[in-house]
Amino acid sequence: MPIPLRTISAEQLKALLQIEESHFIDLKSIDIAPAGLTKTAAAFCNTSGGELFIGIEEIEGERGKERNWSGFTNQEAANAHVQVIEKMSPLGNHYDAEFLGSAGAPGLVLHLTMYKTKEIVSASNGKVYVRRSAQSLPVDGEVAIERLKYDKGIKSFEDELTNAKVEDIANSITVLEFLLDVVPSAEPDQWLSKQQVLVDGRPTVAGVLLYSDLPQATLPKRSAIKILRYQTKEHGERDFLAFDPLTIEGPIYSLVYDGVDKCKELIEQIKKLGPDGLETIVYPEEALHEVLTNAVLHRDYSIAADVQVRIFDNRVEIESPGRLPGHVTVDLITKTQFARNPKLVRLINKFKNPPNKDVGEGLRTTFEVMDKLRLKKPLIEERENSVLVILRHESLGSPEQLVMDYLEKNAEITNAIGRDITGIKSENTMKEVFYRLRDRDQLEQVPGKFGNKAAWQRK
Repeated sequence: MPIPLRTISAEQLKALLQIEESHFIDLKSIDIAPAGLTKTAAAFCNTSGGELFIGIEEIEGERGKERNWSGFTNQEAANAHVQVIEKMSPLGNHYDAEFLGSAGAPGLVLHLTMYKTKEIVSASNGKVYVRRSAQSLPVDGEVAIERLKYDKGIKSFEDELTNAKVEDIANSITVLEFLLDVVPSAEPDQWLSKQQVLVDGRPTVAGVLLYSDLPQATLPKRSAIKILRYQTKEHGERDFLAFDPLTIEGPIYSLVYDGVDKCKELIEQIKKLGPDGLETIVYPEEALHEVLTNAVLHRDYSIAADVQVRIFDNRVEIESPGRLPGHVTVDLITKTQFARNPKLVRLINKFKNPPNKDVGEGLRTTFEVMDKLRLKKPLIEERENSVLVILRHESLGSPEQLVMDYLEKNAEITNAIGRDITGIKSENTMKEVFYRLRDRDQLEQVPGKFGNKAAWQRK
């Protein structure tokens, strides 16, 4: 299939030459050996995906290092580079390619978009690489390769055997109540073995998490939910903790529901300034439930860390151990499905009133219910060893609209109050909102109030 050619404008060319190399972008000279190119390509595929521009090089100029567009003379000149990328995966669906040309710029730049893959991709030298900041680093040793398999969801820690006793999951209150509700004729040992959570007389991690009355005794530091309440809108520091962190324990089924109930209780104690004065913050329970369910079910249990919920005055942060699995990226997270722990997902769905009622719909539901309440959409961030979801209690309305809504029921508004109801942090940015409303002939300053006491009122 021929590779398309796209002509870019002079402005786009200038922007491309100024682009910074990063975790997601790399620039290469056409002199790079095709085999050497596969190191960077493999690193992108094994991490979060990224873009490669071949034909942009750095040269020493009068002002130090400068970018220079020096592309391939024609499309055929890039054949070796394209062919070696094509051979990296059997189906060739791990990348997309186009040539970029611009008036006055010599040659064609090969633009490769590398996708995050479900499988581990190796470079031409047989080695595996991952992307870290603007570097492509080799993954050396069996332990590191195993870690990558867990990260990508190729291997799931849920299948690892534990040292728990058979009776811990075959004679627990949790499994007996579950079987009475779901398969009353089944014998616990036989049913658990059939579901492959009891293997060779030993419970698996999934078996312990689902059916032990206290999984935390067998899997400490990786099977609970930690809840921290910070009385601030800024960064979480020990000085702002309202109380010692709370730990929610129990089998996964009750863990999710107990965690949501506790979070809801703590959140509803927070007061926020609104048009009617201090108002109780109410996050949509479905949003909290779906994000926490995802954090518990799709986390990487090989990492010895609990799910953390951090409640601030203006947001809730839910951090789940482990990077996004398989081909899932931040951009695709609401559009695609990939279960890192398929047994957990399948078997918890057999419980009465399962927390994952609509399998695969979790975060999509979260976005929808936040939108219905006119709250800003959640923020999702992939970190070095975790995924962070932030639910913000900030209205979708423009700052100007929020100011005018406030003045519907209040005589005046100060800069501090404006920042509080809009979520704006900068005093100067808030002033600009007032100035825009003044210029539209909607606001005026309150006479006699200046400096720190300055206020605005409807005109």
